[in-house]
Amino acid sequence: MVKKIDSKIVGFKVKSQEQDAQPEAPAKPEVEVVHMHEDMPRPEKLLGTTYKLKTPEHISEHSLFITINDVVLNEGTEYEVRRPFEVFINSKSLEHYQWIVALTRIMSAVFRKGGDCTFLVEELRSVFDPRGGYWNKGKYVPSLIAEIGNVIEQHLTEIGMLGKPEVDEHQQAFLDAKKAELAAAQEEKEEDKGNFPPSATLCYKCHTKAVIVKDGCQTCLNCGDSKCG
Repeated sequence: MVKKIDSKIVGFKVKSQEQDAQPEAPAKPEVEVVHMHEDMPRPEKLLGTTYKLKTPEHISEHSLFITINDVVLNEGTEYEVRRPFEVFINSKSLEHYQWIVALTRIMSAVFRKGGDCTFLVEELRSVFDPRGGYWNKGKYVPSLIAEIGNVIEQHLTEIGMLGKPEVDEHQQAFLDAKKAELAAAQEEKEEDKGNFPPSATLCYKCHTKAVIVKDGCQTCLNCGDSKCG
């Protein structure tokens, strides 16, 4: 069939016979992406992870067990994500019962609201105990609530909502040097102890814990210094 061109040609494309014979690919059906929202009904089954939180006895006599249940959205599609849905905190101790129940209900409501809930981590970690914080596993914790925030951060990192903090090469080199320095100092300290009794005290002359009471007189087993001359 001959077709008359009445307008100016501004572009063209050559179509081969193979392209004419090739059938068009069917359009992919659009996937309805489901997002977390507060009206979402609770599924019958949720994936849960429980973390054991052991604190010093003056903070809590018994361990706290923090359980975070997640819901899987858009399962089996490229948009599949895992999001926190609810949180529970259990302990044998009833000392913190009231505020723990209030805290878990508020956090669960924030989780079900949807959107970015990672701000909870910094909010919890910024709470300071007026009685002072404590050390746990070599890390200073300003309060029990702040340590709960650390657990929430760990969980959100594991499910992909928070990225793992990266250390650049200069910071890593500095940390490695400090670790080596600390290890050398610890090794030197262990060598200084030698085979002296555990009850030995520090000698102010040779700076070694080797002073014992011998014949009623303080004597250093390392340098021989004695209070009795």
